[in-house]
Amino acid sequence: MDYQAAKAFIIDKMQRELSQRLTYHGLHHTLDVLEVTSELCTLENIPPADTLLLETAALFHDCGFTVNNKNHEELGCDIARAHLPKFGFSPTDISRICGMIMATKIPQRPQDRFEEILCDADLDYLGRPDFYTIGATLFEELKAFNVLHTEEAWNRLQVNFLENHQFFTATNRKRRAPVKARYLGELKILVATYNPR
Repeated sequence: MDYQAAKAFIIDKMQRELSQRLTYHGLHHTLDVLEVTSELCTLENIPPADTLLLETAALFHDCGFTVNNKNHEELGCDIARAHLPKFGFSPTDISRICGMIMATKIPQRPQDRFEEILCDADLDYLGRPDFYTIGATLFEELKAFNVLHTEEAWNRLQVNFLENHQFFTATNRKRRAPVKARYLGELKILVATYNPR
């Protein structure tokens, strides 16, 4: 399989077709997830052939946003099935890649180790120093698509999301979960200052 050609294809497609309103789900997010996926594959001792499939899944996991911001995981799998055969990916490879992409759908429900890695890479920022910076881009995106409008609604959503999220890999449970817990504590203190609903 020609991973480099598949990578060039999907990056070009996303550069051309993603909406400017996707301040969070832009190409920068996909490249961040790709970088973290590669890192996790090394730290979790994933064999090279499986790493390649995971990296491909990382590249394609949000490409469905080129079509629509609803059900983008399913749309991403449609794009993967339509184009990956041209790059020498087998039906089995594509099926595994689509499994990984679908596992990132919220709430995340990974079924195997590879799906766990992609899920953790996708939400790695929840336990990183750039949590608030990246979160602000998601808030902007949600406002742009009329999902929510106020900072209070956003912070309540974040508390709920962080309370229900978990990291799956041993690596991210160790390096990200404690930091995420700190952010949750900070946000809970902030939300406690709002008028009760």
